[in-house]
Amino acid sequence: MRLGDVCDIKHGYAFKGEHFCDDPTDYLLVTPGNFAIGGGFQEKNKFYNGPIPEAYILAENDLIVTMTDLSKQGDTLGYSALVPRSNRYLHNQRIGLMSITAPCILKEYVYWLMRTRDYQKYIVNHASGSTVKHTAPKSILAYEFNLPDLPTQRAIAATLSALDDKIANNTKINRHLEQMAQAIFKSWFVDFEPWGGVMPVGWREGTISDLGEVVGGSTPSKAKLEYYTENGIAWITPKDLSINKNKFIAHGADDITELGLRNSSARLMPRGTVLFSSRAPIGYIAITSGEVCTNQGFKSIVPKESVGTAFVYYFLIENLQNIEGMASGSTFKEVSGSTMKNIPAVVPDTDTLYRFHEECAPLFEKQELLEAENTLLAALRDAILPRLMSGEIKMEMEV
Repeated sequence: MRLGDVCDIKHGYAFKGEHFCDDPTDYLLVTPGNFAIGGGFQEKNKFYNGPIPEAYILAENDLIVTMTDLSKQGDTLGYSALVPRSNRYLHNQRIGLMSITAPCILKEYVYWLMRTRDYQKYIVNHASGSTVKHTAPKSILAYEFNLPDLPTQRAIAATLSALDDKIANNTKINRHLEQMAQAIFKSWFVDFEPWGGVMPVGWREGTISDLGEVVGGSTPSKAKLEYYTENGIAWITPKDLSINKNKFIAHGADDITELGLRNSSARLMPRGTVLFSSRAPIGYIAITSGEVCTNQGFKSIVPKESVGTAFVYYFLIENLQNIEGMASGSTFKEVSGSTMKNIPAVVPDTDTLYRFHEECAPLFEKQELLEAENTLLAALRDAILPRLMSGEIKMEMEV
């Protein structure tokens, strides 16, 4: 049948930009930015305090769909999401609210159906717009699929949702661990009230070069196919960090070969290196969980052993605005290598840095493990999703 046989879609409201605000007590406006690549809902908050038509207040577990993809590549066009909380979210005109109109289908099943590759490929192929991709309710509702019985739908949705719930729980734990580590950094190195605003004994003023070695990157010639491979030396670009929101990264979309590494100025950096995108855009930050190299869009820092990864990571986060302000360029802003090396930094004494490392090491280790587990769970979910939907894997609900 078609989705239009069992569902309907209502457009959102064109909320006025003049009423957008930064007050977290106001309503959150759901936009295409709230749809994660691959499916699901992600927290990206845009608040609104203007007039609110009651019909556009979303309820918990409402099924919504993107009508416009702002990435310009169709990455999240037509994606589905379930609203996590009631009476907090509004949906704008770029979002559709789906309603179930027939008793033979479950909303949770529709949600997963709209996360299959077949559906997503169909949506992109029927999209309009040369720069920004759009879809429409009639295009989504014309999608054809095979509908199993209700017990099978329920079993499929429960299985896939269990994997998503575990991923969400791991992400929540990691968020709490991150808050703990950031609080320690701020308490020790940003808020100097315990010392009356005076730099502690043994600390000194320096630059980023006192924290670690600043390393640029390079792109092996794209004309040489032998420089690239699917399973080789990890090579990271800023786009990889825009897609992968994890704190730790081991590989990007492309790997390079030993030959590609030798015939470029890219440099292999060790585990624990802190990646910092220096252009297009400035300020993506991640930690390497293995040996990697990068393209020229980075000014990464290999921390000194006496300083450690955790201090460098939080130093960059805390000083991001200052670093961005020192970027230059007429076409696009970029932080040069010399500029990065000379960013002012307060350098604590070795004992304090060691104690900070000891505080953060178990938190970072747990975060890295949970991110790796989430990667495996997501891969499992994505692998069984089309096989469940096609009936290749049979599911039955336990009585």
